[in-house]
Amino acid sequence: MTDASFGGVTPDAARRLLLGAVDAFAERGFHATTTRDIAGRAGMSPAALYIHYRTKEELLFHISRVGHEQSVAVLAEAVEQAPDCAARLAAAVRAFVRWHAEHHTTARVVQYELAALEPEHYELIVALRRRSEEILRGVLEDGVASGRFAVDDIRGTTLALMSLCVDVARWFRPEGRRTPDEVGALYADLALRMAGDCGAAPAGVTSSSG
Repeated sequence: MTDASFGGVTPDAARRLLLGAVDAFAERGFHATTTRDIAGRAGMSPAALYIHYRTKEELLFHISRVGHEQSVAVLAEAVEQAPDCAARLAAAVRAFVRWHAEHHTTARVVQYELAALEPEHYELIVALRRRSEEILRGVLEDGVASGRFAVDDIRGTTLALMSLCVDVARWFRPEGRRTPDEVGALYADLALRMAGDCGAAPAGVTSSSG
């Protein structure tokens, strides 16, 4: 496992355990994975795991937190750099999908093992997840306000877009026929269609952020 998402985790032993846990959780699921399995993948003894993480659940929480923080940052950066609402939506979806494809193993754990988190940790991760939804919803709202998008149900469309993007982690394989960039471009086009992109806004109609 060489996912650079955890490059900032120190010391090295803690990072190796996170990477071992990502591999194990993605392959076997959280509940079927043992601490011995995680330690073995990290090239360490089971006892060494508890020096850095109190429980298996704490490992999952760290993985979930890093993954969600990075995906939120990817979305926010894409939106900030785009010049108008259509470009923002396309850039946000393209970047979000590309991240889930490039980090598909980590993303599968991040997106599909949430139920195994303890309540306090779960709430923290859900708050980060809501931030991703808020970014996409804000882009749709700006597009509707400017006359660029035709969306009757902004909240429902936001959830549909989120579901499409994160599900890439479930099926993407590096040996497949599409690269992460190609999948991102495809989904960006689909997102604009879902938003009912009407082209340039009518004369006299402006948006405060579009």
